[in-house]
Amino acid sequence: MRFKILHSDDVSKARTGFLETDHGNIPTPVFMPVGTAGSVKGVNQGDLKHEIRAPVILGNTYHLFLRPGIDVIAGAGGIHGFMNWDGAVLTDSGGYQVFSLSQQRKLTPEGAHFRSHIDGTQHTFTPENVVDIQRSIGADIIMAFDECTPWPCEYPCARDSMELTHAWLDRGRKRFFETEPLYGHFQSWFPIVQGSTFADLRKQSASRIAEAGMEGNAIGGLSVGEPEELMYEMIEVVNGILPEDKPRYLMGVGTPANILESISRGVDMFDCVMPTRNGRNGQLFTREGIINIKNEKWKNDFSVLDPDGDSYADQQYSKAYLRHLIVSGEILGAQLASLHNLRFYLRLMEEARKKIGQGDFTPWKNEMLSKLSLRL
Repeated sequence: MRFKILHSDDVSKARTGFLETDHGNIPTPVFMPVGTAGSVKGVNQGDLKHEIRAPVILGNTYHLFLRPGIDVIAGAGGIHGFMNWDGAVLTDSGGYQVFSLSQQRKLTPEGAHFRSHIDGTQHTFTPENVVDIQRSIGADIIMAFDECTPWPCEYPCARDSMELTHAWLDRGRKRFFETEPLYGHFQSWFPIVQGSTFADLRKQSASRIAEAGMEGNAIGGLSVGEPEELMYEMIEVVNGILPEDKPRYLMGVGTPANILESISRGVDMFDCVMPTRNGRNGQLFTREGIINIKNEKWKNDFSVLDPDGDSYADQQYSKAYLRHLIVSGEILGAQLASLHNLRFYLRLMEEARKKIGQGDFTPWKNEMLSKLSLRL
């Protein structure tokens, strides 16, 4: 994988570039739709490619490991063949999912021992077998196994968790270089910065991750409940240390405003379930603010879903019709809302890249921030 920076903003830390993978170039900054179990909920692969125009999507090691199982995916020649997707794929290591199973897992220096949320069977993830699993899944970018701390988190807990993540980093890195891709395309392995909301721990972790010398780096353990300003502060601390010539991936973030603020602080890659999850529940993101399509005010609004949008969901269906679908629990409503939200996120990234290249990203960002969180 190759990362090339094309433009840098003069006022902020924002930059544009591209990641070159064997499944196509990924322009950055980029938002990656979340396809946890090999499917972006409510959106087919044709729409992902042609309407949403996503160059990369995200899958999850934990969920794919449990169902359908690694043998099934390997039998299809990897995740690309299994889900009929010719774009790039990134897989999370499952660390966050294991973190969320606090009542069903036990952490040891060896790894994480957990019970499946599906059938209660016992499993163990180690830094080594998570590399092996992701080799079998076949994503273009695979993640190190880490421990994600909750917020709030006491300092000793955050420190111990960071040190465990670093120990797992060394073991995972060793396994990565001992193994080879299985399906004829290259794989990159990203380590993850931890340290909760303690600046000194974040600095230690960022330095350790940078020293690993991998092709990209991720920032984990944020957007778990901490105030937004604290999240932005930690991003600035970490990005002051992570190498500028490597892509920086902020995991699990977030709202459109979060993403623009993080781009201005030097982040290149994002993912979040918010566009699809919120869309299924009737929340639509637009450049003028947020719409709750379930509200009565939209019942007789026959204007198109989004006059600024460029997908068929935006231009061919009215607000009144989408409200009817969502309120009625029709599957098409969840599909159209998800398609709209994902395309909005991808268009926001396209416009951010354009503004950075033109040199007027910061005034544009500030103007957008004044509207994105308004409730319409």
